[in-house]
Amino acid sequence: MDSVSARDHVTEFLFFASMNAVHLSRLAEEVVNWNSDGFKFVNLTDAFTSGSSIMPQKKNPDAAELLRAKPGRIIGSLNALLIVMKGLPLSFMKDMQEDKEPMFDAADNISLCIRVASGLIDDLEPYKDNMLAFLDRGFATATDLADWLVVALDIPFREAHHITGELVALGIKTGRGLAQIPLSELQSVEPRITNDIFDAISNETSLAARKCFGGTAPDNVKAACVRARERFLSPSKG
Repeated sequence: MDSVSARDHVTEFLFFASMNAVHLSRLAEEVVNWNSDGFKFVNLTDAFTSGSSIMPQKKNPDAAELLRAKPGRIIGSLNALLIVMKGLPLSFMKDMQEDKEPMFDAADNISLCIRVASGLIDDLEPYKDNMLAFLDRGFATATDLADWLVVALDIPFREAHHITGELVALGIKTGRGLAQIPLSELQSVEPRITNDIFDAISNETSLAARKCFGGTAPDNVKAACVRARERFLSPSKG
């Protein structure tokens, strides 16, 4: 009964395929957004896009959109087999032959998704200036400002959080990022702030400070890329 009454190996494959497809779908959703006029973080070439059927100026990220859609089909294969198996008595039943279509369909589609995702990433052309401009709009270094108030001025974090909120509100009101607010205006909220604050709240300093394990400092990211290439791209040893 242990050997013939289940299709656990197929079910587990379909789950892993579904989970992989969900991750790739979320990545594809990012690419669709990044490629839109609202963000314009990246550009895709004609190899992964197509023209609009009505708007001559429009370029649709078709590959990313289809990659985003595929999990529906793959998750459907997982659900289909689970539903087949859920009501069977504990032995071999002919119903189990229904594992073949969902398994092969999911295998074909997850393989396609992986190839498309790989090509999509290679095809991306980042627009660095647009990305940097968005950082200031979102006050990404507000937490760094609060931390600086705690460390440099010995202000309790509760109070530092409140001060930072006032400075963010000032930035919103005047249409400026934190780094663009003059020192005199910063000091109007907290007189003890010094010119050193500007180094602490720069995007580059903030990013470089994330050096802990799993952090996003540039050196960490480069090291993670090296490890990933060694793990996934190097020929198997032995």
